[in-house]
Amino acid sequence: MDERAALSFLTDRLSHAGDDAAVVDGQVLTTDMLHETTDFPAGTTRYTAGWRSVGASLSDVAAMGAEATAAVAVYAAPEFDDADLGAFVAGASEVCEAVGAEYVGGDLDESREFTAATTALGRTDDPVLRSGANPGERVCVTGTLGRTGAALELFERGAAEGGDAGRDAVERANDLFRFEPRVEAGRTIASHATAMMDSSDGLARSLHQLAEASDCGFSVRWGALPVDEAVREVAESEAEVRERSVFFGEDFELVFTVPERDLPVVREASPTPVSVVGEVTASGVEMDGETLPDRGYTHGGG
Repeated sequence: MDERAALSFLTDRLSHAGDDAAVVDGQVLTTDMLHETTDFPAGTTRYTAGWRSVGASLSDVAAMGAEATAAVAVYAAPEFDDADLGAFVAGASEVCEAVGAEYVGGDLDESREFTAATTALGRTDDPVLRSGANPGERVCVTGTLGRTGAALELFERGAAEGGDAGRDAVERANDLFRFEPRVEAGRTIASHATAMMDSSDGLARSLHQLAEASDCGFSVRWGALPVDEAVREVAESEAEVRERSVFFGEDFELVFTVPERDLPVVREASPTPVSVVGEVTASGVEMDGETLPDRGYTHGGG
């Protein structure tokens, strides 16, 4: 059973499961776990790891259109180094500050590999679910796509090249890994969006998940996608650009649907650029008229 099958199994048994976060009496709650071998390439600083791991949970809060209030983390490692631990807490604290939340601590544990388990809290009385999209609406994304795919290529180059060039590649990769959770954008979009989630599994898989939840389809255009400039800097072909932008995932942008009449106010109000990438249809998920595979990032499942 891979991650998606496990999530489906749990969704059938837990009333609050199925969206980016649980919402109970206006309180938003979400949790994530990231591991060194699967989530933090060689060269990832502990500061970046703290930022990214807590940011992943804050992104789930953003996807509900909620205000972020606080976060905690479990820091697990083979041994506790004061410099590493301090850097992790600094990154965790500063990503919280970036979205108006507070990092309030967590727990320590020994583990054979570095692992971070994070929980973020938020609040909203009117969450945006994945299940409200309607045919004829527009599907949009915030920010740019492919940033994480580009970062991983740079981490690999840094490890292979060494020297000044390698250090420069790793530094750029860490910069790309430290995304800003779209909490403020989510809050401004929330009153207009009919469905929303974050793109942690990649755009293609996010569209399939929204389609399943809303019982609809999507038609998107490759030329409309906001591909991050870093992708074209590292990609060796257009096929690689598409792979890193559409299927790779872990960019933590918002993917949402909105009535066409609301687009001007959404674009004006959002602090993050909003791109219209397609339309909601009755069924099927397509890009440029061809079926878009349900493929993306999955822990343990590929």
